[in-house]
Amino acid sequence: MIKSLNIFYEEPDNDRWLPLDRHPRRFIRRIVRGQPPIGGMMRYFVNLCAGLDRIGISYSVNNYRYLKKHPSEIACVIGKPHVLEKIKWKNPIIFGPAVFSHPCEAPFLLEKLPVKKVLLSCEWFKNMYAQELGDSVMVWPSGIDTYKWQLTSDDNKDIDVLIYDKVRWNYTHYEQELIEPIKQLLSSRGLKTEVIRYGFYREEDFQNLLTRAKAMIFLCEHETQGFAYLQTLSSGVPILAWDRGGFWQDPSYYPHKVQFQSVSSVPYWDERCGVKFKDFNDFPVKLEEFIEKLNSQQFTPRDYILANLTLEKCAENYVNIVTKVQAELV
Repeated sequence: MIKSLNIFYEEPDNDRWLPLDRHPRRFIRRIVRGQPPIGGMMRYFVNLCAGLDRIGISYSVNNYRYLKKHPSEIACVIGKPHVLEKIKWKNPIIFGPAVFSHPCEAPFLLEKLPVKKVLLSCEWFKNMYAQELGDSVMVWPSGIDTYKWQLTSDDNKDIDVLIYDKVRWNYTHYEQELIEPIKQLLSSRGLKTEVIRYGFYREEDFQNLLTRAKAMIFLCEHETQGFAYLQTLSSGVPILAWDRGGFWQDPSYYPHKVQFQSVSSVPYWDERCGVKFKDFNDFPVKLEEFIEKLNSQQFTPRDYILANLTLEKCAENYVNIVTKVQAELV
C-alpha cells in the first residue's frame, strides 16, 4: 500500500485589474467577509485529507517542486481543472473528482496529459464521462464527517419537516409546480416546517436545523454526490427525496450540446435512508408512506453512512486506487 500521497487542489483565483492583485483582494475579502465557506468541490479535498489523517497516511499538498524532482511518483490532482495547467506534468496523474462539468470541456485530456484515471463521484456521472473517456474513469466518492454530523436527542426535535431547496434551474416553474404545492400540502396536515435554500445559509445554520428536524425533504434536479443530503443522513435525519431521473439538466449543455440520461438526485441511497418521489403527482402517496415508516422508526439513515461513506472507508478506497495505479505502472 502507498505510504504517502502527493495531493493537489486549488481554487481558481485570478488577477482582476492588475498583475498579482489577487493577493491583496484575497486578504481584504477575509477581513470583510471572514473565512470563506467550504464549497462542494473543496469538500472532496478537505474530507480526503481528514480521512487520511485518521488512517495514518501521510501526504503533501501542492508541492509542485517536489513532484518535478520525482517524475515517477503519482500526482493526485483532486482538482479543480485549472490545476492541470499549473505545470508541465510528467508524473502519472489521478484526476478528480473535482473535474470538468462534462468531458467535452477537455476532449483531449488523456492525449495531452499523463492522466491514468479520472475519478467521478457517483455511478451515473461515471457513465456520462465514460461515453467519451472509456475505461479511464472510475467511481470514488468522498467520505462524510460522521464525527461532526452526529445523531442528536429527539427531545430537541421541534421541526416536523425541514425542506432543503436546491432547485437550480427553471426556478419559477418548479416553485409553482413543486415547491409551493409541497409546502401547502404539509401545512394542510398541520406539520411544522422550515425551509433552507442552497447558497443562502451558513453550514452551522444547517447543522443547527438538523438537530431540530425530525425529517427532511430534499429538492434538487440531480447530484453527483450531494454533501448536504449525506450530512443529513449522517445526522440520523431520514429524507423524502425528489428523484426525478431523466436527463442531465445543466442548461450550459442540455439539450444543445449534451443529452445524457439517467441521472439521480440521491446517488447514494438505500431503504434505510428514506423514500423517493418523482414529481408532485407522486408526492402525496410517497409522503404517506414516508410518514408511516418514520413514525414506526423504520429508517436508520446514519447506519447507511457508517457502512458506506465514512472518512476512513473512503480514504482507504482512495489509497487503494493509487496503489493499484502505481502497480500498473511498474
